[in-house]
Amino acid sequence: MDFKDNLFYIPARRQPKQQRVAIYARVSSNAKDQLRSLANQVSALTRKVALNEEWQLVDIYIDVASAKEKSKREQYTRLIDDCRNKKVNIVITKSVSRFGRDTIEALETVRLLKELRVRVIFDQENIDTASDDSELMLTIYESLSQAENESRSQNIKLGHRYRAMDGTSKLYNRKCYGYEHDDDGQLIINEEQAVVVRQIFDWYLEGNSIVGLIKLLQANNIPSPRGKEKWSKRALETMLSNEKYIGQVLLFGGNEYEDNYLKEDNHPPIIFKHVFDKVQNEKARRSNVVKTNDGVKRKSSKYSSKKE
Repeated sequence: MDFKDNLFYIPARRQPKQQRVAIYARVSSNAKDQLRSLANQVSALTRKVALNEEWQLVDIYIDVASAKEKSKREQYTRLIDDCRNKKVNIVITKSVSRFGRDTIEALETVRLLKELRVRVIFDQENIDTASDDSELMLTIYESLSQAENESRSQNIKLGHRYRAMDGTSKLYNRKCYGYEHDDDGQLIINEEQAVVVRQIFDWYLEGNSIVGLIKLLQANNIPSPRGKEKWSKRALETMLSNEKYIGQVLLFGGNEYEDNYLKEDNHPPIIFKHVFDKVQNEKARRSNVVKTNDGVKRKSSKYSSKKE
């Protein structure tokens, strides 16, 4: 018998073409709990990629940036560029909220990547853009996420108000120029800065304008609260209106259409109340805006100081 009779041809098993996979992870700050979350994100997604024989991890893109519009996400941009250059076939990320800043950006990016034939997988929501209904699911999950964030934000605001109501809010002891904290976190006077505060109030009552105050402070080599050579108009206008200098704290901005909380004798005053009141009256007199029954109007003449 010819040995060929017992010979069988077994074709080689074709090795599946490996997909080039990229991991994208983001946290909003470099706080310890956020960095721990980042490590967990990357670790879990790396294991997921390793368990799939058809996937090859080509790169990990990590941003430490908030979802705010001006926040830079350099790695996110690099990921999109690599997708355009065919370096990546699949992008896997923890969740929709970690991918786009909002619904519009997330959808626009997903559509762009689909045009580039790049598949996006959102692990937590189990959304895969290879599925026909992925865009609908993406919209639903992102909307739910935004609603949850809005609810959380509202709860935080309510918490601030409740603590303001019972007098336990830490906002009552928030520092401003002229004050510092003692060991218990209570406001005490910073005597060196308090001298400057009193001088600014006195100069203003002597007839100096805000511009005049800036010049006087520069002439006396008094740096701004941020250590700059020149004070800003806003810093001085805020100081001259801040009831904290008479030992009071008004929380939530004094909006007459919302509940506000005024705490008296919260801390030692730097300015006497009668001096503070004089400054408020003087500010109103100098203002070129006046409130009437018909609304807010501008005065025909504007305050002019000879001491500018």
